[in-house]
Amino acid sequence: MHQHPVICFGEVLWDVLPAGAEPGGAPMNVTYHLHKHGLQTALITSIGNDEAGQKIKSLFADRGICTDYFFTDAQQQTGIVYAHANANNDMTYDIVKPVAWDFIPYTEQLAGLVSNASYFVYGSLAARSEVSRYSLLALLNAARTKVLDINLRAPHYNEQALLPLLQQADILKMNEEELELVGGWFAGNQERKDLVRSLSEALNIATIIVTLGAKGALLFMNDQFYEHSGYKVQVADTIGSGDSFLAGFLSQLIKGTSPEDALDYASRLGALIATKKGGCPEYSIEEIKSVH
Repeated sequence: MHQHPVICFGEVLWDVLPAGAEPGGAPMNVTYHLHKHGLQTALITSIGNDEAGQKIKSLFADRGICTDYFFTDAQQQTGIVYAHANANNDMTYDIVKPVAWDFIPYTEQLAGLVSNASYFVYGSLAARSEVSRYSLLALLNAARTKVLDINLRAPHYNEQALLPLLQQADILKMNEEELELVGGWFAGNQERKDLVRSLSEALNIATIIVTLGAKGALLFMNDQFYEHSGYKVQVADTIGSGDSFLAGFLSQLIKGTSPEDALDYASRLGALIATKKGGCPEYSIEEIKSVH
């Protein structure tokens, strides 16, 4: 078993966009961007025994990303999402169910893999189904530092299923709408920073990241707030921008970068990915540094 500092868990799928189909899924995007930063990472997921699944697996394998933990489900199709953009370039999603990633199995080998990793990145979407939710909760018991990239897509979540995922998190990333929704469950209607602090105290989460779209991002870490106003770019689409932001932030955290610099780097990467089509575009580290 190889040593991977970061293990991701969850969905891989095809985003069917007006311009065509792109591979995606938040855990897949995070894994891809971590790998782009030279981190040995692996994704635990499930694909169908179909061409769509093999294409995603090949996309990873061709780039040297570990696919050892891609399970194949002969009964289910590979994940598919129909994505629609509104006039503001915000995306809405029609997420097909059930699909292969609803049936990610649990094994002792996976628990060993996760327990050896420094970070375990998971989302809330894969917890919509009983099988994957059971596997995720079992793996969380084995994990060290747990990173929840919450991904609320109505109607694929409920408070009862989300609560154990939140309670396990050491690092929580969410967008503005998700903060208001989840914060409202615990703290009612408050100003943004008060809501973040209340959430941190209620759930015992030391690090909370709130992405604010074009308005930048807010980081709560070491009992301090750090703010970034973001970078103004020409947006191609916003798919994968938040996922790349998280990957960029984690890559800097692993390097021991300061919170301010990690937030700036993540903001640069998120902005760069928004200028490109799809969640897993080609780019160089030099391009990230050139964002201003």
